[in-house]
Amino acid sequence: MSSLPLAVTQRRRRSVRHTLDMRVSPYAYVAPFFLLFCAFGLFPLVYTAWVSLHEWTLLSETQEFIGLGNYTTLLGDSYFWNATFNTLSIGILSTVPQLALAIWLAHLLNRRLRFQTLFRVALLLPNVTSVVAVVVIFSQLFGRDFGLINWILSWFGVGHIDWAAGTATSHVALSVMIMWRWTGYNALIFLAAMQAVPRDLYEAATLDGASSFTQLRRITIPMIRPTIIFVVIVSTIGAMQIIAEPMLFGQSSGSGGGIATGGPDRQFQTLALFVYEQGFANSTFDFGYASAASWLMFVAVVIVAGINFLITRRMKGGLV
Repeated sequence: MSSLPLAVTQRRRRSVRHTLDMRVSPYAYVAPFFLLFCAFGLFPLVYTAWVSLHEWTLLSETQEFIGLGNYTTLLGDSYFWNATFNTLSIGILSTVPQLALAIWLAHLLNRRLRFQTLFRVALLLPNVTSVVAVVVIFSQLFGRDFGLINWILSWFGVGHIDWAAGTATSHVALSVMIMWRWTGYNALIFLAAMQAVPRDLYEAATLDGASSFTQLRRITIPMIRPTIIFVVIVSTIGAMQIIAEPMLFGQSSGSGGGIATGGPDRQFQTLALFVYEQGFANSTFDFGYASAASWLMFVAVVIVAGINFLITRRMKGGLV
């Protein structure tokens, strides 16, 4: 008789352990991510907000609290608004054609083709290539005197263009670099989503006489709309944080100016490059001003990404 209460107690203990395991284990598994996020993501974000409220430079031992003074000065800074315009311009020129081309390439690779694996691997090669190598090569292609692009344009009577000197031309050159690096990567994401679309829909559309382009518009794009929304948002965030390409382009092309100015006339200085200039390239190392610029850039990223999300989500049937 004494063994019965013992068995009941053991079952209760096992039940409690099982309940704790089911309820606590998931949080234990994801805890390392949140700990790392708090240490290297949340804390720097909060600390940057605190620094932005001070006159904080490395040359001074004291940091004076000035409230929103840095933000007020920043909103009146023409260089900041110039960097904002450059960021939006380069982002639009690189993101819109990039996503359209990525969907088209994914649609082509979604068919039965020979050497499919080879083509898919080739799409990913630009993304794994060093950004330094990409910018150096494209800077030579867009060279004023001996660049391949100008040589081809000369066939059509177009004179030599100094791509790095002008605002529009430098934005086009940088957009081409970004498109070359990221189009294949996004195409593989779209291709993975297309693989989940039922083949019966394409077979029925083929029997109805629908062309390949019609199937893309009426079947593929509506079916992968969640993936399109995801890629649009991620691409928008990436476009708002461009820094390596304009920084290296200014040095490789020999356009003059400092490493963080984006050309002598700041014609291709982005927001991220502006933040780098204020915090690390200026002789004052003004961390307070750079932190304020970082927070305004963060707000701009959230607003632009949110607008893109709402527009993409409201488009009936995807991009039909």
